[in-house]
Amino acid sequence: MAEKLTFNLVSPERELFADDVDEVIVPGVEGEFGVLADHSPFMSVLAPGLLVVKNGGTEKQLFVRGGFADVTPAGLTVLAEFAVPVEELKGDVLVAQKELATADLAAAEEPDAVFQAQKAVDTLAAF
Repeated sequence: MAEKLTFNLVSPERELFADDVDEVIVPGVEGEFGVLADHSPFMSVLAPGLLVVKNGGTEKQLFVRGGFADVTPAGLTVLAEFAVPVEELKGDVLVAQKELATADLAAAEEPDAVFQAQKAVDTLAAF
């Protein structure tokens, strides 16, 4: 059996995930990256987008916005400013996130900020 990765996802509101998994795909500001067990340690700033948790042939998607990913020998910890499972990304929550993303895009001046804000708008448009 393949070795598992210990993964924790925490937002200010709640702990969204804490379990051993096969792989996590994380939206980083320098591009998406996958983390498996025994990955080299590093840190990354999160980009707005979908974080995908793979385990036992299943996938769970969560929308994340702001925060950090920390890969250590003990596993992966994601501290997100906002995180929600995609099945909860509807109604008032979806409207509020779309409004925030649109406001961020309108206020963005630096090319990287424009890119990240546009990514959030595009990701949320799919819902």
